[in-house]
Amino acid sequence: MSIRHGMLALLSVGPRYGYQLKQEFEASTGATWPLNIGQVYTTLSRMERDGLVEPGGADDQGRSVYTITEAGREDLERWFSTPVGQSDRPRDELVIKLAMAVAAQDTDVAHVILTQRTATMRALQELTRAKRAHTGGLAQRLVLDSTIFKAEAEQRWLDHCEAVLKEKKA
Repeated sequence: MSIRHGMLALLSVGPRYGYQLKQEFEASTGATWPLNIGQVYTTLSRMERDGLVEPGGADDQGRSVYTITEAGREDLERWFSTPVGQSDRPRDELVIKLAMAVAAQDTDVAHVILTQRTATMRALQELTRAKRAHTGGLAQRLVLDSTIFKAEAEQRWLDHCEAVLKEKKA
């Protein structure tokens, strides 16, 4: 996901000022993607240059607000209708770490797996507690659910790695 598309999605609801976009972006992503205000205004400036947003005057407190343009709505619709490909996802550091542990000499790969499994299980427990206590909106709930599912998938993958490692030693 790009910051640009996240901000366009928020602007599709109505005019927003920079700090409001920052807060709503972070709330919508369950604070998993914090933004600094400089990123927000740099992105707004680029989107204005590209004709995706336009300054919409000021709100009742004098803050400059932005509105989405028709070109911005079209760009947002293209983004929503385009599936995310595998190459669009960032490199997985854990996969690289385990691959390098296997390639390195004198590395206890089983210990690397166990260390990660312990950390992932701890994170999964914290996420489950957070889900039980969740009182936020639907967007935050979906982000939390996704994070839980990814942690569960990581645990299954670690089980698989451990089984393959044992198989190779046998």
